[in-house]
Amino acid sequence: MTINVEGKRCMKDQGSLEGIIVVNKPGGMTSHDVVSKVRHKLHMRRVGHAGTLDPMATGVLVMLVGKATKLFSKFEGFDKAYEATLILGTKTTTADMQGKVIRQLPYDACTKEKLKTVLQTFLGESEQIPPMVSAIKVNGKKLYELARKGIEVKREPRKIRIDVLKLLEYDLPRARFYVECSKGTYVRTIAEDVGEKMGCGACIDQIERTKVGPFVIEDAVELEDLNESHVKSWTG
Repeated sequence: MTINVEGKRCMKDQGSLEGIIVVNKPGGMTSHDVVSKVRHKLHMRRVGHAGTLDPMATGVLVMLVGKATKLFSKFEGFDKAYEATLILGTKTTTADMQGKVIRQLPYDACTKEKLKTVLQTFLGESEQIPPMVSAIKVNGKKLYELARKGIEVKREPRKIRIDVLKLLEYDLPRARFYVECSKGTYVRTIAEDVGEKMGCGACIDQIERTKVGPFVIEDAVELEDLNESHVKSWTG
């Protein structure tokens, strides 16, 4: 599919807006919260998003406006890129620092060279078990809803692909990394699995999605600044 994003808004269907908006999602909000904000700002009900971001995560969230909501499956299937920070030596119930700490181990032996080597072992196609805090539904219930109640259920592994996984910064116990991956890849699970291979456990402290298909963080609008002029026309 080819998507053409032009620097203008597209007005169709008797004056209603139609197109896409690339939003820089703030931390602390759900993706649905962002949808509600956009609806309010544009005075429109027909607004959706393509590709959920966790409340703690920031970065690129593609919003679909008007008839563009019909393109959800095409946008949602794009590859994605993230920058994230993991904390070595700490394992939590949610694989991030917002969860309850369940294990802490020494991380002094976690050298920069060893971490670089471990990161390379995740490249290519593999299977990943989604975290309990994901939005995947099991028997009609979203996993994170069950997790909030302290319920854990069996999750089937899913095929994923990691094209790039490299270390950006290293300052024990923190390590910042960059990843390019297929849809359905969970960064918090990457961090957790890296911690297991390092022998000390790990969890996520911060996640920023920097790219969704052709849409990059540099082109994203801040939510508080959003207006009708940010709705871009599309062809696909």
